[in-house]
Amino acid sequence: MARLKEFDEDSALDAAVDCFWSRGYEATSVRDLAREMGIGGASLYNTFGGKRALFERVLERYANRSTRERIARLEANHRPREAIRAFLAEVIERSLKDSDCKGCLLVNSALDVAPHDPQLGRAVTGYLEEIRSFFQRAVEAANKAGETPPGTDANALSIHLLGVLMGMRVLARTGARRRTLEAVVRPALDLLGRPH
Repeated sequence: MARLKEFDEDSALDAAVDCFWSRGYEATSVRDLAREMGIGGASLYNTFGGKRALFERVLERYANRSTRERIARLEANHRPREAIRAFLAEVIERSLKDSDCKGCLLVNSALDVAPHDPQLGRAVTGYLEEIRSFFQRAVEAANKAGETPPGTDANALSIHLLGVLMGMRVLARTGARRRTLEAVVRPALDLLGRPH
């Protein structure tokens, strides 16, 4: 008869998110993970398949609980152009409340992991593409509603907004203040046109 797991997998996965997020992929050892997750090394391998496979699960969990949750909520509750503004405003607030200056796990991983591991790089790129796609959908809908300046290129603006987001999250890791983060975002929002 198979033994039941002696730990809560969701709680262990949340602890792994925090561990990778605070230390980065390369600087996090299996020993660090097992200690933070409250499990033995054998349980980590048996349940999650090792550090790399665990990191893939961590990225998915982070995307579900952070990025995807935010996008779904904002698309459901805001007009398209305002959804973009609210998304960036929430990121600024989250950055300012991050006293450890951890930044965004996806952005950190784009810098830390993606250049050295093509498979993980593709996974990170996929999550960032979900954000870019959200921006593009919102700009296209705003264009259709006549809420953006004539000739606004939804694809180009969505790429620009993703770049602004990435830059803002990197600056936040250095302890940038509200004034700086808002100054980074403002010109991009101006491209969407003035709110009515």
